[in-house]
Amino acid sequence: MKKKIAIIMGGYSSEYQISMKSGNVVYEYLDRKQYELFRIHILKTKWVYVDENEKEHTVNRDDFSIQINSQKVIFDCVFNAIHGTPGEDGLMQAYFELLDISQTSCDYYQSALTFNKRDLLSVLKPYGIKSAASHYLNMGDKIDEDFIVKKVGLPCFVKANKAGSSFGISKVYKKEHLNAAIEKAYKEDDEIIIEAFLDGIEVSVGVIKYNGKTKVLPITEIVTENDFFDYEAKYEGKSKEITPARISKDQEKKVSDQAQKAYNILKMTGYSRSEFIFVDDEPFMLEMNTTPGLTEQSILPQQALAAGISLSELFGSAIEEALYKKS
Repeated sequence: MKKKIAIIMGGYSSEYQISMKSGNVVYEYLDRKQYELFRIHILKTKWVYVDENEKEHTVNRDDFSIQINSQKVIFDCVFNAIHGTPGEDGLMQAYFELLDISQTSCDYYQSALTFNKRDLLSVLKPYGIKSAASHYLNMGDKIDEDFIVKKVGLPCFVKANKAGSSFGISKVYKKEHLNAAIEKAYKEDDEIIIEAFLDGIEVSVGVIKYNGKTKVLPITEIVTENDFFDYEAKYEGKSKEITPARISKDQEKKVSDQAQKAYNILKMTGYSRSEFIFVDDEPFMLEMNTTPGLTEQSILPQQALAAGISLSELFGSAIEEALYKKS
C-alpha cells in the first residue's frame, strides 16, 4: 500500500511564496508509484489540503488529519517544505513530534537553534568553526554606532537574526547609515546580528542523509552581480551559482569537513545547506539552512544533480529516512 505523504508549504513569514514553489516542485517530482501525495498549505489564516482541482479541505489540527469523501486520512509522513516560521524554527517539528508523525526535516531543537543565526554560531564556535566578528541587538536596545563600528568595522552586514532568503539584510558602508539598516532588519525580526564584512569566495555546502549515511554534496560557488547575495541575486537571476565550485582541493576538503562537522555536532537529520566565506583559505560560517529551497533552480537540488542524485531520489530519500527514524 502506498504511503500517504503530506507536503507542507507556505508558512507565516516573508518566505511564503518561495516555500510554495518548493512544495509544488516536491509534489511534482515525488514518485507516485510509491507515495500518495497531498499538498497542505500552512497559512496564518488557514491550514488546508488543496486537491488536484484546487479545492480546499480544512486540516484538523487536533491530529493533522483531513476528510475526503467522508473518509479520514492520516498521514504516514510529512515532507516539510516551509521556509521560515513555523516550518524552519522548530514549531512544526515539535507539533509533529507530539502527534508521533514522521517528518523530513531535523528535530525541533536543531531546527530552532539553526534558525537563530547568533545562537547557532555561538554553539559551534567552541568546536573550532570560525565566524565573523559580530554585535547583537534586541529591539529596544540602545544603539551605540561608534561602538558597533569599532567592534565589526565597515563595511558591515546588518541582518535579521531569524529570517531567510536575505529578507531584512543590508550592507552598510557608512556609520550614518546604520540606523536605517537596523530599522529595516527590525521589520523582519526583533533580534539583529551585525557582522563584519568578510572579503573572499562565498560557497554553499549541502549535507544530507542519503541511503542511511551522511553525505556532503558537491560545493556551489556563489558569484553575485549585486553588492552581496541578496534576494535579487538569489531569486531573480542576479547571480551565478557554479557547481562544483572553483576552489582548490585543500579548500574543498576544509569546507566539506567543517560543514559535516557542524552537521554531526548538532546531531542533524534531513537536509542542511551551510554558507561559508573563505578568508585566507579558511572557511568562515555565515549560517545553516535546514529547510533550503527545493525548486529546480535552488542550490541544494543543483548539488544533488551534480552528485548524480535525481530530484525524485533526493525527495524520496528524505521520506524514507524519516520513516526509518520513526521505526
